[in-house]
Amino acid sequence: MKEIILSDFVIGDGAPFVLIAGPCVIEDDDITRGIAEYLKNLTTALNIPFIFKASYDKANRSSLDSFRGPGLSQGLQILAKIKKDIGISVLSDVHRFEEIKPASEILDVLQVPAFLCRQTDFVLEVARNAKIINIKKGQFLAPWDVQNILTKVLSTGNENVMITERGATFGYNNLVVDLRSLPIMRGMGHPVVFDATHGVQLPGGAGAASGGERDMVPFLSRAAIAVGIDALFLEVHFDPEAARCDGPNSLYLNSLPELLETLVEIDRIVKRDLKN
Repeated sequence: MKEIILSDFVIGDGAPFVLIAGPCVIEDDDITRGIAEYLKNLTTALNIPFIFKASYDKANRSSLDSFRGPGLSQGLQILAKIKKDIGISVLSDVHRFEEIKPASEILDVLQVPAFLCRQTDFVLEVARNAKIINIKKGQFLAPWDVQNILTKVLSTGNENVMITERGATFGYNNLVVDLRSLPIMRGMGHPVVFDATHGVQLPGGAGAASGGERDMVPFLSRAAIAVGIDALFLEVHFDPEAARCDGPNSLYLNSLPELLETLVEIDRIVKRDLKN
């Protein structure tokens, strides 16, 4: 499997799982910084490699009135300062061609949203500019269809690509996670991420917003780690009920220590067995 080196840790090929976590969207500087500091301290204590995630613009909301974030310029400034001050790697999603270049100058990982994973020209341009690219597998794709996405990315010469499973559309306003997709995609030779919080999302389930089943996140997280994934993606917040985006599927920060301690133990056993 391709190893991706970021900062002082490795993603993939049997290395300990990486945590990609943060709020769905940058609500303001103080909240975003507070979450980043909490996650940095926690992952350092548990010796978990960490990438901080927050969106500067949620361009794919259900409603015209949904909160989208501070936008490209201000959002990148906030992420750049957090990255420098706290000493962490940062990830955010890009939605438009004009965002790719400035985002690539700040972000360690550029993320292609699920709805854009088949937009060939967009995927190619992200791959040409990103140090590392994380592609969310569309809810409409089978796991074996991901090979076509990888072929596009690799054609640019960028081999630092991860694929994220975030569930498949199952009827209306519902997603289901097929854990078979994780080993299938890992078999393609690149690190695989499991997005446990979007995997329990109920798209459009609240009418003008998405619903979610937060209580299911620990179960899916433990199952995915047991499969042997390379990274786990979680959206988190101090108070998800008050979050301005994706609150119903986000985890409370104070629930993380116990969950992550369990996941570290599972990961250690699974990765040991994979190497033997």
